Amino acid sequence: MTGYPGSREPPVAMTTGSEPFEVAPPDALPQRLTPWFGVTGLLLLATLLAAAFVQVRQYALLNLTVQNQDDYLVLSLYQLETEYLRLREQWRQDLDTAAEQPAALQLRYDIFLSRVGLLRTERARRLLARVPNAPQVLRQIDSFASRADLFLSNEPRGPLSPQAARALLDVLVTLGEPIHELLLEASHQVASQVSARQDQVRQHNEIGLGLTGFLSAMVLVFALIALRQMRKLEQRRQHLEALADQLRDARIEAESASSAKSDFLADMSHELRTPLHGLLGMLALLESAPRDPMAGQWLRTADDSATHLLRLLDDILDLSKLESGALALQPQTLRLRALVDEVQALMQPQAQAKQLSFETRYDETLPEHVRLDPTRVRQILFNLLTNAIKFSESGGVVLRCSKVTGPEGAPQLEFDVSDTGIGMDPATLSRLFQRFARADDPRARRLGGTGLGLAISRNLARLMGGEIVVRSTPGSGSVFSFRCALVPAAAPVPQPDAAAAAPGTQRSLRVLVAEDHPVNRMYLSALLERLGHQGHAVVNGLEAVQALREQAFDLVMMDVHMPVMDGVAASEAIRALPGAAAQVRIVALTADVFADTRERCLRAGIDEVITKPVGLPALTALLARQFGAGAAISTAAEGTGSPPSALPPEDQLIDRATLGEVAELMGGGRSGSLYASFFEQADDTARRMREAMRDADIEALQRAAHAVKGAALNLGLPALAQAATTLSRDAGGLGAAQLALAVQRFEELVGATRSLCAAEGLINE
Repeated sequence: MTGYPGSREPPVAMTTGSEPFEVAPPDALPQRLTPWFGVTGLLLLATLLAAAFVQVRQYALLNLTVQNQDDYLVLSLYQLETEYLRLREQWRQDLDTAAEQPAALQLRYDIFLSRVGLLRTERARRLLARVPNAPQVLRQIDSFASRADLFLSNEPRGPLSPQAARALLDVLVTLGEPIHELLLEASHQVASQVSARQDQVRQHNEIGLGLTGFLSAMVLVFALIALRQMRKLEQRRQHLEALADQLRDARIEAESASSAKSDFLADMSHELRTPLHGLLGMLALLESAPRDPMAGQWLRTADDSATHLLRLLDDILDLSKLESGALALQPQTLRLRALVDEVQALMQPQAQAKQLSFETRYDETLPEHVRLDPTRVRQILFNLLTNAIKFSESGGVVLRCSKVTGPEGAPQLEFDVSDTGIGMDPATLSRLFQRFARADDPRARRLGGTGLGLAISRNLARLMGGEIVVRSTPGSGSVFSFRCALVPAAAPVPQPDAAAAAPGTQRSLRVLVAEDHPVNRMYLSALLERLGHQGHAVVNGLEAVQALREQAFDLVMMDVHMPVMDGVAASEAIRALPGAAAQVRIVALTADVFADTRERCLRAGIDEVITKPVGLPALTALLARQFGAGAAISTAAEGTGSPPSALPPEDQLIDRATLGEVAELMGGGRSGSLYASFFEQADDTARRMREAMRDADIEALQRAAHAVKGAALNLGLPALAQAATTLSRDAGGLGAAQLALAVQRFEELVGATRSLCAAEGLINE
């Protein structure tokens, strides 16, 4: 059933059943372009603009210097002073011969006037405007030129006489000092302009050098960031290539899983049809011959087939719950050593049946009480141990329980299951936890299994914060290590038994059962009647709404999927009813384990959602949650005490009066065969009880106990009948340890009663 060498793990990322593939988390992916990249780019652009502005400004200043330079004006003033001195010297030389108007004097005079004309330009006027005595000097020169032009112009009015020449010379001499001062002042002005221009050029050069240096640094930073981004882009490219490879592998795996799923469906069809065929066949035989002596054996065969079928469906249901995230752990505080001993007690008969040794090794340093989900831990250990026993032909199986350190340093609880079985090769190990796959080993095929047990076990382990790993060598056995979180807990405070509630607190409820399937209606009604409650059944949601309009009910058990009006729509209609009918408690029943179905039900006003199939323990727990412990106790219950530790005396093991009546009615020979057949059935019942405990199937255990109860009373075996009655009635309310003790007591009573009956000569050998 558990599929040791070929279970398959439920998918995490692929709904087709493929193995999940790891995708790098967001932190591990190459990040997007850093904001510093954009900031650096903006700074670089601003620096380029500033450098361009400085260059343009410096060019404008230099161009202004070229256009407005006054250096040559100073040169013109030097030439003016030089020509003035030459004119004055020439005038003195030609003073006596001035009347003859020598050509040399005329030439010097014309050159001097040309130099004076250079001071009439726009640039010269701008420069001379900053010289305080420049206008006066120019007027003096103009006054001299206007008097000299009378004699030295192109059209003289008369010859230059010595007297006129001497008078003009005196005027000319007076111009020497003003012209020299004008030259000096203009030189000072030009020098200050040159210094100012040089300061501006130097300042702009410094700014330009600074901007050039900053620009170079920014270019370097930008280059480094660009290089880093290129590396990140390369990493992203490599990651995308790796992701593409993973997706390709996932596609191949999904295609392989699809093929494996087809094989699995074929296997499951066979697995489901086999017990179903046996169940239907035995029931058909029983129906056609209800009084046949073989009816009891046919019923046991039908019960075994139904149990097998239910286990298959339970595995599929657990897997669906794990995939949809609807399966929730129910941690409890318990004694760890008691859990290990219970597992050993339940698995020991299987090992002994194959003549295998089975031992447990418990680390005494472990805390006495821990907090975990005992049902799921037992389920995992039962799967691993069942596989170990199934695939071992000799040797033995060892269960070790110890404390280890987890990957992050947290303490973990470790269960090691080692066997001496067939072992597995690396190829089988790689597929071990994959769903819908089986090993190619013919021995594994022969031993059967659905290929789901290990997949479910690993997912349960991961749900508990742990893992299952395996080490194996072909022909040398295997070691499965199951780890889960180790949470020490204080010893629980003893609580009063809920079943011991005072009779006055018990309450009979009116329950409306809305279920379209007739068998389910009968089944739920029988469960409610067994617990002392009144059930009223309807076939769809519309009839449920109408029934609530006409009668008052304490609880509505609403199937979700029904014709005419489904359970969700019916619940919404009930919540819209006037008065107290809208406040009735509604519990949804569904085989759909997906989270969205649960959310739809809760949004419609349903109080609780439970998953089919609903057994007596589940119904008892439901009523206790909704209405208190008194509502979950049958009105016919006589108390649920723990089984006594000692066997009763002989007069309580057998009722001699009833024994005499049976012997008188049947005759000695036939009664001996009857008792022998009964004890064979009792041994088979004990075996089925053990299997039901291993699978946490309380309902199957109660059915097995109920089957033997009536026969034991009819044959005069009161102690055995009482033990079967206790198990049939109270198994749902007992803890795992108490239940194991009750089953053990039943087995002990079977053995003691058989021995006493054999001693009395009631059993034919």
